[in-house]
Amino acid sequence: MADYKITLLKGDGIGPEIVDQAVKVLNKAADKFGFTVEYDEALLGGCAIDATGVPLPDETIAKCKVSDSVLLGAVGGPKWDNLPGSVRPEAGLLGIRGALGLFANLRPSVIFGPLKSASPIKDEIIGDKMDILIVRELTGGIYFGERGRGEVNGSPAAWDTEKYSVAEIERIARVAFDMAMKRGKKLTSVDKANVLESSRLWRKTVIEVSKDYPEVELNHLYVDNCAMQLVRNPKQFDVIVTSNIFGDILSDEASMIAGSIGMLASASLSGGKLGLYEPIHGSAPDIAGLGIANPLATILSVAMMFRYSLEQNEAADAIEAAVAKVLETDRTPDIYEKGMNKVSCEQMGDLVCEAL
Repeated sequence: MADYKITLLKGDGIGPEIVDQAVKVLNKAADKFGFTVEYDEALLGGCAIDATGVPLPDETIAKCKVSDSVLLGAVGGPKWDNLPGSVRPEAGLLGIRGALGLFANLRPSVIFGPLKSASPIKDEIIGDKMDILIVRELTGGIYFGERGRGEVNGSPAAWDTEKYSVAEIERIARVAFDMAMKRGKKLTSVDKANVLESSRLWRKTVIEVSKDYPEVELNHLYVDNCAMQLVRNPKQFDVIVTSNIFGDILSDEASMIAGSIGMLASASLSGGKLGLYEPIHGSAPDIAGLGIANPLATILSVAMMFRYSLEQNEAADAIEAAVAKVLETDRTPDIYEKGMNKVSCEQMGDLVCEAL
């Protein structure tokens, strides 16, 4: 019997509610497939600021590093919006990615059949299914580059620097090519090479890496064209690889094509087994404590954890199938349609457990 240790970072807003439901499903899957899970909790984000004065305590990093995997809810909220950038909740999120070396972010954008009508894109454009995997570089680029404030020609100014090394690009490209090999063997690299020097290096490096993957069809798109093509013809994409800032934007666009940001999971990987798994939505403080949050993105993040960190593929498949089954009849308010059963956050967790 396998034994796993998982650190829970429940975070802020609806974070604790959705993580609690995901843990219920995780425990059910563990019982069903014959392994055990031990949990440890740690602070990240606004709750960490309130308790310790910093968004990422050293204790949190230490706990995560000795875990098999990490499950995160969400961080942030208006309570901390006026703090300096370096001590806001989001700084904790960037910090944990850097501390754990989580350079590869996997964001699948999948339309579950029962939710097809929730997509703002016409049926004839989506077709029978949509299944896109966006591979986003997570620890480089403009979010981690040099930044500052000063004056330009006597006027107050601010700057953030986009910078990538060949090594950083190579390692994220290899993750993307490896994913493409397991899927449809088609990879789209997204950049802005007609304008940015960093993107020219990005494109050149991806082309070099592609020589090691002759079975994968590689094509390139400028980021503005990719944004347009995602809504014009999403079926053309299988795996997309891109930089930190472009991936942040494009994956949110893809989430709405899928019908609801409340449905999409993500994995942040280090190249080893350790990964951090989280829904891509925010902390939604306006609905925190009301019991109406959608826990499915967090539950689906657990499925990704089973697949990419814990090597429990059967459990991952079972969770995804259970979610699809429940969606045929039951919905939280954000994805509710007439004729369905409207359920709470806790009820949705119970229903997925029953479907398992």
